[in-house]
Amino acid sequence: MCVSGKDQSVVSKEALMGTKPGKQIIKQGLFKSKGYKLFSKYKEETEKEFPNFAMRFVQDMLHALKSDVNPNSTQQAFGDEVGSTEMILNASDIAPIKSRLESPDVMHDRVLRILNSNFVKMTFPVFNALFDGASEYAKRNDPTLRQDVVEGHILAIDLSEPMDRIADKDEDLEYLDDYKLMNPYILKLAREKISRGGEQVLREFEAGFKDARVGQYMDEGLKSKPTKITEEEMTLSYKKYRAVMGTAGKNMALAEKPLGEIFYIGMAHAAECVGCGNEIEDSIKNGFIKIPSWPLYYSLLSNDIKKGFDSTLERANLYLQDARLALELLPDGFSHREFLEFLFLTVDHYNQYWYNQLQKADKWSEFESNLP
Repeated sequence: MCVSGKDQSVVSKEALMGTKPGKQIIKQGLFKSKGYKLFSKYKEETEKEFPNFAMRFVQDMLHALKSDVNPNSTQQAFGDEVGSTEMILNASDIAPIKSRLESPDVMHDRVLRILNSNFVKMTFPVFNALFDGASEYAKRNDPTLRQDVVEGHILAIDLSEPMDRIADKDEDLEYLDDYKLMNPYILKLAREKISRGGEQVLREFEAGFKDARVGQYMDEGLKSKPTKITEEEMTLSYKKYRAVMGTAGKNMALAEKPLGEIFYIGMAHAAECVGCGNEIEDSIKNGFIKIPSWPLYYSLLSNDIKKGFDSTLERANLYLQDARLALELLPDGFSHREFLEFLFLTVDHYNQYWYNQLQKADKWSEFESNLP
């Protein structure tokens, strides 16, 4: 959710110089502020640890797949849980795909494809930082618990990647069937790791997972009626961001108040803010305004595409304001406050950067001709 993912152009010096928050990031880097130093520390830790996490993920997936004696009922149960037959395989397709995925090389390739996501790469350092801040506050020190709870939630976010790709059919088309087989096992691994945080942590995760599906379900439903979308429906569809990141934030404090609730506020609204930037970025890359999205909603409402994107940036800023409210609520002397301040700066820069790219891209007539 911070800016250090696949697209490195966003964090080039030139890009940072092009936005107000970007200039503040550069300034903090020059003066080695506490926020900058903490942010860099967690980013480096993630880069170093990421290959080990990927290896564990591959091995756990191979074990889960090979030890499942009834993969068909696993598929059915997953389809029932997420309320979609589109997400699962036909019984006759399971055997050949299972035998293909039982090859360590093939599984390694698919796992890396799923992990090659901005959302995943950007979230790892954030969860580690939040967990450490909460542990310090509660005077806890349990590295194994940290790894389990953080990785469990990263796996849950990983799950949203293949599910989005299956729903949107916009990338990795030749691997979608493999993802369908993998999905239930990814969820199982996430649950196992998260449950080590205790009953309350698992309960929060289950509630958040259900909520995220409500948002996803709304999102899918709105694709078929793009011109009739209401604000209420758009807000509900954004549960797919709010629930996933908010719940993960809460669980980094093991769902204990006050920090759990404060992290929820910060992460849920920061994720919504990034969602807006993501819709701007996707529109530029695809050549059409995403359905559903705030840019589409506002463009149709105002009958003006430029105004639609301007309003989306305003909406993003409101979400960010809500996220920054969490900073005011943190306990005095909270060790990772500056980390969060810096994180929100990167979120602000990400949105501003793509908004600026949008002005340069000058795709207004292309957007116009592709409106639903």
